[in-house]
Parts: sequence; C-alpha cells; structure tokens
Amino acid sequence: MSNHNPPPAQLVADNGQVPFGFFSHSVADINGRDYDYRTPMGRPASRLAKHFHYKQFQYFGVISDTLLAGCALAHTGWIGIAFFYVFEPATGKLREHTWRSPLGQALTMSSSPVGGQSVFQQGKNRLQMGYAVEDETRVKTLSVTLPDLQLDVRMAETPAYQPMSLCTRTGINGWVYANKVAGVPVTGTLRQGAGSDAVDLAAIGACGHHDFSAGYMRRQTFWNWACLSGQSDGQHIGLNLSCGVNETSFTENCLWLDGQLIKVDTTAFEYDRDNLLTPWRIRTGDGQVDLQFEPLGNHRERMNLGVFASNFNQLFGRFQGTVTLQDGRTIAIRNLYGFVEEQYAKW
Repeated sequence: MSNHNPPPAQLVADNGQVPFGFFSHSVADINGRDYDYRTPMGRPASRLAKHFHYKQFQYFGVISDTLLAGCALAHTGWIGIAFFYVFEPATGKLREHTWRSPLGQALTMSSSPVGGQSVFQQGKNRLQMGYAVEDETRVKTLSVTLPDLQLDVRMAETPAYQPMSLCTRTGINGWVYANKVAGVPVTGTLRQGAGSDAVDLAAIGACGHHDFSAGYMRRQTFWNWACLSGQSDGQHIGLNLSCGVNETSFTENCLWLDGQLIKVDTTAFEYDRDNLLTPWRIRTGDGQVDLQFEPLGNHRERMNLGVFASNFNQLFGRFQGTVTLQDGRTIAIRNLYGFVEEQYAKW
C-alpha cells in the first residue's frame, strides 16, 4: 500500500500529540498515557479521567476448517476482561470462558505490538500474548493454560508483511491506534483433556488474526467488524473490515493477499439485529468486497454496571462471495471461516 508514513519510535510525541494516518509498519511504543488529554472544553483532564478513559484491547484469533479459537484481553480502566473460546464446526461444540477483574488487577497489558507480554492470571487460568522481533520477523504468540486445556500458537510476520497500522481521531479529544494482521499461517498445538492427542495447527492449515488497539476512545462506542483468514486458489488471503471506530479521515478496512496489504473502502453491514444468527451481508462502498456471512455460533458478553456497560457479540462462521482487486481480478471466497462482531460499550 502506498500513501503511508514511517512509524514514529513512540506514538505520543514530546509535545503530547499523536500523528494521524497510516504507518508503513507497527509503532513500537504506544505510550498513550503521555498524551495531552483534554476535556471537551479544552482544559487539561484530571488524573482520574486520564487513567479511566484510556482503553486497551488485544485479540488473537485462530481460523481453520476444523476449529476456530478466539482470545481477548481488554483493560477498560474500570474492569479487566478476558475471554477464550474454541468452536468445532463439524460438531457444533463450543467451549467458552470469561473472566473479569475489578480495576484490571489480574491483567497486565503490553504497550507495544512488537515487544512485551500481556497476561491475565486468575487462579489456575492463565492467558498470555507475547510480542517479539526475531531476525527482523515480527512474532506474536498466544498461550492459554486452563486446568484441562493447553493452547500454544505462534504467528510469524516476515519483513515483507505489512500490518494495518494507523491512528485516527475520535471525537474532539481522543484517538485510537490500531494494529491488525490477518491471513498469516500459524503453528502450534491445542490439547484438550488429560491424555488427549494434541491438534497440530499447521497440519490443519490454521491461519491467524491479531488486533492490538489502544487509545482514548469515545465514551460510548459502537462497532461492527469482520475478519477472515484462509486460502483461495493457492493464495493466502486475510480480510479486516469495520465501521464505527476508525473512520475519521482514515479507515482500517483492508485485505491481504500473500502478505500484501490492499486498502478498501468504507464498509456496510446488513443483518437482523433481533436475530444475529441469520445471514449477514457485508459490502464495501467501492464494490471490491461483497460477502455473505453464515453464523454458526456466538460468543456473547453482556454487562451493565452503570458507569460501565458492554453488549458484545462475536459470531463465528463461514464467508461466501467475492473480492475484486483494483486490476480487475476476482477472488472467489468459498466457505472461508472467520468472525463478525456487534459491540456496544459504555466505558
């Protein structure tokens, strides 16, 4: 993708401001709390507001024809949340877990998508996302340890792979930095139950999606999101589409074809909000993406604590449709698995 800037060493500059737009690679240090955060009337925000209004979330998805897994770590200031699930399309079996930690005491979040660790530890349950650079290859890892489950995943982004890396304005006084990756093969194993055989993720052709987002987001936020990863006609393809968050001057909507990042237009999500398990239609304004999504299951979180509220649905299922490239080539999407979301947050 052209029209991008080299990433700064730190997102927030010495003057307390952030740059907006696309970056050619990941920003190494999201030092968000150094931002000159203001009230809507332009006065410096209080220390409490500066702390509680800063949000961070990280998500690692594993996608294949035989299993889908999703793991998220989120620190809202008010509460720390972690979830993990595994879904088997052939049987419809869903295993899901959610943990919460007041004020995020059980959660540590990395401030970098290229170095550090994010960890949620509660009792015997430990979820860890790791970030490192090895010989110019960016490596993201996920480790989930439960009393009867162990998942270890490794995603390696070659130097030629370009993540979606951008910063957009939110409201009058905020911003969001987002770093997203899709369509990257993963390696690792999943073992469930004592004495069970481990599933080799590389052997089943699993691909990964990763989302690293942080910033001073809108007090009330709503978004839709869609992602798929897999192969079509021998090419690795990944897709990241969204509406509702990163849309001020720039959007995060893009696809990857064998690691090449290709921008696409704004995205419309058409679905029945009263029955999210009916088919969805997802299209971009430039006509490059036209997809149908068939939900097979839903991981749902609902919480209303007054000062904090969340109505979250992450659906997993199959995509059908077409992706048309700017040179006129058409890529058929046939039964590729992935995720869509409907999320409302007051935070």
